[in-house]
Amino acid sequence: MAVPISQMWTVASYVIKQRLKGEKHFPLVLMLEPLFRCSLACAGCGKVQYPPHVLKRMLTPEECFAAIDECGSPMVSIPGGEPLLHPKIVEIVNGLVARKKYIYLCTNALELKRRIHEFTPSKYLTFSVHLDGEREHHDFAVCREGTYDIAVDGIKEAVKRGFRVTPNSTFFDGTDPNSVRKHFDDMMAIGVEGIVLSPGYSYDKAPDQNRFLGRARVRKLFRAILSNRKKSWKFNMSPLFLEFLMGDRNYDCVPWGMPAFNIFGWQRPCYLLQDGYVDSYKELIETTNWDEYGVPSGNPKCANCMVSCGYETPAVIDGFGTLKGFWGMVKGTFSTYKDSHALKLLSEFQTELHGPLVQIEKPEEKLEETRA
Repeated sequence: MAVPISQMWTVASYVIKQRLKGEKHFPLVLMLEPLFRCSLACAGCGKVQYPPHVLKRMLTPEECFAAIDECGSPMVSIPGGEPLLHPKIVEIVNGLVARKKYIYLCTNALELKRRIHEFTPSKYLTFSVHLDGEREHHDFAVCREGTYDIAVDGIKEAVKRGFRVTPNSTFFDGTDPNSVRKHFDDMMAIGVEGIVLSPGYSYDKAPDQNRFLGRARVRKLFRAILSNRKKSWKFNMSPLFLEFLMGDRNYDCVPWGMPAFNIFGWQRPCYLLQDGYVDSYKELIETTNWDEYGVPSGNPKCANCMVSCGYETPAVIDGFGTLKGFWGMVKGTFSTYKDSHALKLLSEFQTELHGPLVQIEKPEEKLEETRA
């Protein structure tokens, strides 16, 4: 696992403290969206579908600081939109570093090489670069040719300057696991700290609704990708969450683990769903009916979700909160997950020719749902 010891200790001590206090709901990561505006219009993302007057709005640094001070999570993820388009993003980052929060600044890296000199390397700051596989697959996913090369240049420059860098990859239906594994090799050769990955989740506003994965297909894809892994691969994620994606573990969604704050306020219930907003973190926790979310709830919006914002938190709590989970995390950190069946799966996958970059049509059939 490529997470620094200092960060692991901060998270572990935080989780143990919350459990000893008897806290039922506590935040692990604040999903802080300072703006929705972006320099790309990816088919699988719904953020830039907002009207222009919304895309012009931005959180102030003071609003960002108030949000993290209010919820108290040890980590902050700054997605968007594209955070590097925010004119005061450096001030926001510096303020969070001063609070000793571990920050993952999510970026498509189109502006990274140009703006990297404005930031200071710190153990608290990681550039999480959106990179969905090899060149062809990434450019297809973000609907613009040439973005892969720009992003890789930005990654190399950040690594050279001593920054923590984690490529962040989202994989959709039709992904070739053989190509993904080659992508892992490429990223390790560049010298990144570790890789972050996730299955694509269906945003209601996303133009292309045809490539989102159901739970059964997620498990098949990630078993092929993550089994028989190379020792050189490093992942900046909980090993238990990766086992969840492979189908080796079962967790229930805990949307309260990664609360989201953006220009509309505190988003209910999580970063991915829009079931209303409230004015304070306290109101979010106390007035949200958490039983209405997750696979066991029967909520159709949650039926196929296996994304980290809902499922990495229980994996982290399991890993740092129980002896069995901790031992599983240690074993997972050093395991290569030998699996002969997964090797056969790799040969079954074939790269399909891509269709249009964006397919506006709604799929006639629903994603398959499985509760296995």
